[in-house]
Amino acid sequence: MRPLIGICAALERARWSVWDLPAFLLPRMYVDAVQRAGGSAVLLPVDPAWIEDPDEILDRLDGLMLAGGADIDPSAYGAERDPRTEGTVPERDAFELALTRRALERDLPFLGICRGMQLMNVAAGGTLIQHLPDRHGHEDHRRAIGSFEGADHEVELAPGSLAARAAGETRHRALSHHHQGVDRVGEGLVVTGRAAMDDLPEALERPDRRFALGVQWHPEADETSRLIAALVEEAAAARHG
Repeated sequence: MRPLIGICAALERARWSVWDLPAFLLPRMYVDAVQRAGGSAVLLPVDPAWIEDPDEILDRLDGLMLAGGADIDPSAYGAERDPRTEGTVPERDAFELALTRRALERDLPFLGICRGMQLMNVAAGGTLIQHLPDRHGHEDHRRAIGSFEGADHEVELAPGSLAARAAGETRHRALSHHHQGVDRVGEGLVVTGRAAMDDLPEALERPDRRFALGVQWHPEADETSRLIAALVEEAAAARHG
């Protein structure tokens, strides 16, 4: 059987056909990337029962992926809201924090993408920069809202790190779309990738876990990226190991 990768779905208001309603949704690119790598993808909607008992769903999965999306509510890391922090969905935050903490405790193969890396950091007690241009003085991490056009930049990955092994190189072309980033690093996490242009943390990992990685960029938007395949391969090994 193919390894089963759970991907947390966004909770947003959406329009389709004649409807305009709250919906659980996920860009197809994430699912396509998992399937290309030989895995099966299942979307995970917010479920209060799984917040109370994450094992009920994690018992069924071989790997967990957190996708990009809305800003994390600053209350999750004890900060006051910046005026540029918007679109937060506390229900989604609570759900993903619960699953992330338990997945890392269980050593379930884990990949956090963009918002997912930030949430991984918050789950470990870390904090976020709420608007990068205020700290770094440029908009190059999100050059065109709603597009990856011209979004590529280079990330330097630590030799021998999980991030470098998963990417297959130590200098990696990344596609990014974010205006927030990691500030204080959470307990147990190590920064193993930084943006070449401004040293912003771009990869986090738990060295004491078999595969616990967060990346600030979007590998699902790059068909040449090996990162999601690396998660699927580790999930398959965990299933049979």
